[in-house]
Amino acid sequence: MTHVVKPQPVDVEALRADLERRFRTTRRVLQLGGRDIELLSPANADELISEDDYVKDERLPYWADLWPSAQILAREVREMRVAGLRVLELGCGLGLVAVGATLAGALVTATDYYDDALLFATLNVAESTGRTIATRMVDWTALPEDLGRFDVVLTSDVLYEPRYAALVAGAIAGTLRRGGEAIVADPGRIACADFLKECQARGLVVSGSAAHAYAEGDIRQTITLYRLRWGTD
Repeated sequence: MTHVVKPQPVDVEALRADLERRFRTTRRVLQLGGRDIELLSPANADELISEDDYVKDERLPYWADLWPSAQILAREVREMRVAGLRVLELGCGLGLVAVGATLAGALVTATDYYDDALLFATLNVAESTGRTIATRMVDWTALPEDLGRFDVVLTSDVLYEPRYAALVAGAIAGTLRRGGEAIVADPGRIACADFLKECQARGLVVSGSAAHAYAEGDIRQTITLYRLRWGTD
């Protein structure tokens, strides 16, 4: 059975006011699908580092940065034919990929391990698209049994620790429906090779990959988009 997480009504003005009250924020304008997208984000992710969170599970607030891989994946999904499809994002961060999927007409569920990431993503999607997405806090070590399965599963730059190879592969295998497609954007992180092996062990195969050059200021990266499908499809 597919469990559908329905978007909840959002008071955009109240949400923006709350985030700007609790965080020192900044705004960044990006081009996505021929239009300007303005994202609200914390001004400095380092200010959000919590010693308690790190001691508990080595958690760091990577969600608060706008990563090149998310930008590449957002541009890709914006041009995909996903109108009316159920799309899940694993690790939504500030919500840029969710913005791209929503603009393409998808029914988006954004997940993250930080509640504040979900709030920023909700606000950024609502302000950029006029639509509300579903959100849910998800821990990959204890994937909710009722999360359901999706037509498309998206994730970007999440393979930065060796243990995430199995966790991300398991999360995709646990949420991608038969006949669906997952897209993973990776800039060459340490766990990528093992992640692909973990996917293969679960019956997921790489159906295609494409490298995209990213350059901004001093940053130079090559982002690879890996497309995964069930091997028996």
